[in-house]
Amino acid sequence: MAKSLAHIAERKAFEMTLDSIIKKSQTQDLSEVMLPLVDKVEKIMGDDWEASSYEMLRSLAKNPDSKWTHYTQRILREVDPHILKTFLLNAGFEAGFMGYKTSLKMKKKYGCNIPWIILMDPTTACNLHCTGCWAAEYGNKMNLSYEMMDKIITEGKELGIYAYLFTGGEPLIRKDDIIRLCEKHKDVAFHAFTNGTLIDEKFCQDLLRVGNFFVSVSIEGFEESNDGRRGAGHYRKALAAMDLMHEHHIPFGVSICYTSQNYLTVTSDEFLDMLIEKGCVFAWFFHYMPVGVNASPDLLLSPEQREYMYHKIREIRGIEGGKELFAIDFQNDGEFVHGCVAGGERYCHINANGDVEPCVFIHYSNANIKEKSLLECLQQPLFMAYKEGQPFNDNFLKPCPMLENPERLRKMVHESGAKSTDMTSPEPVDDLCNKTTPYAERWEKKADELWKENRRAKEEKSINHII
Repeated sequence: MAKSLAHIAERKAFEMTLDSIIKKSQTQDLSEVMLPLVDKVEKIMGDDWEASSYEMLRSLAKNPDSKWTHYTQRILREVDPHILKTFLLNAGFEAGFMGYKTSLKMKKKYGCNIPWIILMDPTTACNLHCTGCWAAEYGNKMNLSYEMMDKIITEGKELGIYAYLFTGGEPLIRKDDIIRLCEKHKDVAFHAFTNGTLIDEKFCQDLLRVGNFFVSVSIEGFEESNDGRRGAGHYRKALAAMDLMHEHHIPFGVSICYTSQNYLTVTSDEFLDMLIEKGCVFAWFFHYMPVGVNASPDLLLSPEQREYMYHKIREIRGIEGGKELFAIDFQNDGEFVHGCVAGGERYCHINANGDVEPCVFIHYSNANIKEKSLLECLQQPLFMAYKEGQPFNDNFLKPCPMLENPERLRKMVHESGAKSTDMTSPEPVDDLCNKTTPYAERWEKKADELWKENRRAKEEKSINHII
């Protein structure tokens, strides 16, 4: 679908604003360069964003002492200008603004969920075998061809999808093909979750050249904790990859799977300060999922441990205090996205065999991208069941149909006729849900208490704002 002249003109205007901001940020006060960007975003998004969002952004831009002002200044002054501009154009304008608007129209037109992001596995091959990794259960013999990945992206753009994340396996085993995709789809934002061991000088030069590809390095704590899950020597290799990217002014994030064993370490001041010093600008926090026949339920958090994570991540990324690091905790941030975002609601997953799954952690499907179009895959019975069932709980601190509402996943898989897509040891949905049911029962009381406190605090804040 060719872009309209209005779309092209708006992108150009947005690009010119970015050029001005990046140039002026080296010498001028941040508020003078950021406020025009907020104005531009409001013009594009209008009522699709709440008025309070624009007010918050303007307030932060005007406060020179805010940690988020310092954070923004660090990015503007340390990140390669070509990468920064390309990221804001592709992830911001194309994916976040125009793509989002298009996806909403397509959702209404076709009557199914249209994701904002697609995750895909270029390969099941990996040079590590980490405890708790969903990909570890897949084996190492499957690959999505370059042509198939190109097909997914081409069809996705027709639906308004301009953000693609690579998982695996270790996706950088296929880094040459991924760079080819970046070169062909210059208006798309690409991201990869990687163990970092294959990041070298040539790869850094490729990242600088294309500008539309970022990575998050997986790390699970300091050396002993990390290497206990990922293998001896990985910690030092991961830090070396961070150092190399930082030297080249390439922004990166980290991917952290928190468990009952490492949750305190990965949220400690010492650990987070180390990451920031290395140049890390954002962190994805993932709750451990007991997926696969060999998964260990012992790594699941207790209600008290999860409550700690709920409060700690909010403290880390707070308006005041915390760290100059943007942190996302998908399991505990359901209130901001209205529960579960899988099944095409905001994202879906395509494994290396082509099976289109609702989530990277939920390996069941009715459709394969090698046999059907992307749209047809999004209309499969399991995805339609997701659409009808979302949100799976009125308490958004219990968002997941597997972890907190296992009876919902059990029902959807059985009624849709979806099959297990695990390529080594297919796991019946009843076996999976039997592992998560005790966790859901333990978490329910604490989740309800937190949700009630959360709602009460929001109501009080709203009343005080009115007064």
